[in-house]
Amino acid sequence: MTQPTSVPRVGGLGSQTFDEVSRLSPAGPGRFAAEVSAAWTIMGKPNGGYLLATMGRAATLVSEHDHVIAASAHYLRSPDPGAVEVEADVLRAGRTAAQVRARMSQDGRACVEALVTTGHLHPDDKPYWADGLPAASAVPIEDCVRLESPGPTGATVAMLDHVGIRLDPATMGFRTGRPSGRGELRGWLTLPEDEPFDPGSLVFAVDAFPPATFDVELSGWVPTFELTVYVRAVPRPGPVWVLQRAQLIAAQRVDEACFVWDQDGHLVAQGIQLAGIRLG
Repeated sequence: MTQPTSVPRVGGLGSQTFDEVSRLSPAGPGRFAAEVSAAWTIMGKPNGGYLLATMGRAATLVSEHDHVIAASAHYLRSPDPGAVEVEADVLRAGRTAAQVRARMSQDGRACVEALVTTGHLHPDDKPYWADGLPAASAVPIEDCVRLESPGPTGATVAMLDHVGIRLDPATMGFRTGRPSGRGELRGWLTLPEDEPFDPGSLVFAVDAFPPATFDVELSGWVPTFELTVYVRAVPRPGPVWVLQRAQLIAAQRVDEACFVWDQDGHLVAQGIQLAGIRLG
């Protein structure tokens, strides 16, 4: 896998790290207060992976295990930026894994419901078999193009002022009205202030990229109905390489698969989601 030779810094005045924007304050047994950041929004709506990562942090705080290894969220309504409450309840506490039910609410209304499995990832673990994965054919980060707000459709994507998304030019045909039709985006992802990825922020990484359907046809908001994340390994510090792939668009819905590798070419996270979309 080609490694980046230099990593442009992401952040600046007013930027907060992922650790800061996903921070929780205890509010009672299994209850936490959080502040959804307006900086991590798309068209004013908080990013779904960011919300799930915040809930995953609550799950690790009530569990005996320190890492999210799997999470599945259903998005009931989008919270507004501001104060939210997160509840986490251990359903099963096992020796190597625990299952936790988590809920994010705002003003007494449920916004996101999730089931989270926690465990422990060992940095020295290596894959036993990996032949079922797509190729991690990264290009140097300096050869990729950073997306900025406004986003490709002209909509305000505040998150792009803080998170570094740099796409492989070969997947940017949508910028000139000539998408390839493969339904695939590839590129590097970095966090503000050069913050290293960890198992918690990898939950966000699988939902950070624009919809892969941009490589089919540009659209407006693509709201996530359900998102499932697997965190597979502790990443090496630095940017991660992301492959976002649309699989089927039908009945105004699309399912997308995402694969995330660290700089050593190790798959560190993967996800799949079902989202709404209107094309044609």
